[in-house]
Amino acid sequence: MGTVSTVSMIGMGVTFLIAIGLPIGLLIYARTKLGANIIWAGIGAVTFIVFALLLEQILHTIVFGLFGETMNGNTFIKAIYGGLAAGVFEEVGRFISMNLFKKKNLSKQNAFMYGVGHGGIEAIIIVGLTSISNLATSVMINTGVLETSLSVLDEQTREATLNQVSLLWTSHPSIFYLGGVERVFAIALQVCLSYIVYRAVKDGKIQLLFLAIGLHAFVDFVTVLVNAFAPAIVVELVLIVIVAIIAPLVYKKYSDEE
Repeated sequence: MGTVSTVSMIGMGVTFLIAIGLPIGLLIYARTKLGANIIWAGIGAVTFIVFALLLEQILHTIVFGLFGETMNGNTFIKAIYGGLAAGVFEEVGRFISMNLFKKKNLSKQNAFMYGVGHGGIEAIIIVGLTSISNLATSVMINTGVLETSLSVLDEQTREATLNQVSLLWTSHPSIFYLGGVERVFAIALQVCLSYIVYRAVKDGKIQLLFLAIGLHAFVDFVTVLVNAFAPAIVVELVLIVIVAIIAPLVYKKYSDEE
């Protein structure tokens, strides 16, 4: 069994702090500087959990149960499906929640707060918890605790576990920092999409909902496709470029709104 480098472990810690700290910082900013209602962060978080982590996962279970071989054998089809599923579930969820709770002062500031809740809980669950788990496992590896624990398992289980955790010492240290970088731009994208859907609800323009679905699906499609053929750093650069194009346009609309 190898050992996890200190640089990699610092990366896990940094990414954990970003995944937890950035949402909290933005929540405080939205509450104190924008005057947004914190309840909208809760609405965003719950909507993400219900639509992305529950309903979307049910669909994935059904689809991959029926067409798993086709999906796993064709990256292009898998990328299209994954992008559309994420776009439809998350943006329709946003649209439903904003319509359902629009009497609770649905404003551009609260749309921002909604995006913080949506993107924040995603960062905490998907990246934050994974990072702290990786960090704890790395400490167990480096202190020999994991090796002792695995010695009592049967050979098949031990091999499967080793194959899983070996990524912690075989992966380049930069991988553990990229998760934090990705979350910065992923949360920015979620805030932008929240504002677009907010305008769809406020202005009664259903085409803006379809725009949000299309943008979300496109981002996921491109990142999945690029990830299949290029290093992780390239995937992150692609995400950064896309968000760098979308964010200024949305910010201008946000600033121009009375």
